[in-house]
Amino acid sequence: MHRFAAALLFALARLAGRMPWRWHPWLAARIASSWLRTDARESRVALRNLELAFPDMPSDEREALRRRILVSTARQLLETLRFWTRPHSGNLALVHETEGESLFETAIASGRGVIVAAPHHGNWELLNQWLAARTPISILYAPPESRVGEDFLRRARAADDARRVTQVRAEASGVRQLLRTLREGGVVGILPDQQPKGGDGEFAPFFGYPALTMTLLSRLAARSGAIVVFAWCERLLATDLAAPPAFAVHVEPAPPDIASTAPGVGVRALDAAVERIARRDLAQYQWTYKRYTLRPSGRGEDNPYRDIERRRR
Repeated sequence: MHRFAAALLFALARLAGRMPWRWHPWLAARIASSWLRTDARESRVALRNLELAFPDMPSDEREALRRRILVSTARQLLETLRFWTRPHSGNLALVHETEGESLFETAIASGRGVIVAAPHHGNWELLNQWLAARTPISILYAPPESRVGEDFLRRARAADDARRVTQVRAEASGVRQLLRTLREGGVVGILPDQQPKGGDGEFAPFFGYPALTMTLLSRLAARSGAIVVFAWCERLLATDLAAPPAFAVHVEPAPPDIASTAPGVGVRALDAAVERIARRDLAQYQWTYKRYTLRPSGRGEDNPYRDIERRRR
């Protein structure tokens, strides 16, 4: 039954993906306005994250940034439905600029294995397709709670590149599989700014506020000797809103400390790199994600999202 439901969801996504590009800016603005008007989860979480990350920002600037974030988030959602359900060759034609592609190719050719750290900035689903077009890749993912949701995502993310994309669940057996892939000289993709489970990470500053950060990436790099690069795919400034969007893919070397397993070192390097990428265009970062839920023990801090959850109820 869950496979049938996932197939139905994919059919609906395919229908939505046929929407003309010129509708996207208008519809994204309407969706963002609706989130603001109804005090939707996306709007509340984005505001709380901005309050934590930019406590000194004037309220009018913060509100303007929140609206830009919600519009960008809605556009990213609409774009992703299209990218998931349309031929990848057509999607990749929207990548008008690349930076660091030779770095990526050299890292693959080294035979040491490559870890691609891909923050939630811009459109990471289009980035996945760009990476898969150049090399087989194993992508670590946190499975949704719903079996229907997981089956849908696995179907959507494989699509054209089913033989080149291996989707690996974020669990012990999956981590062992990633380590084998790296030791064999393969390529692994990790979204590094997801909050790990308690006990699976260390706290480090992220926009000046402590965030539980994964140690997995540093451990994999240290144990495998793989090369670590950061990659992201950001939307370029549009001059014609009726035209299809244009994107730029960036690949750059990770800081050397990223492979350190010393307490606090690797996670600080990781968060600093993600923050620097996010600051390129704050509106394109995923501020609707509850990054700061878990708090350092012994400091008496509460979940900063708890009061907005209560308010919604």
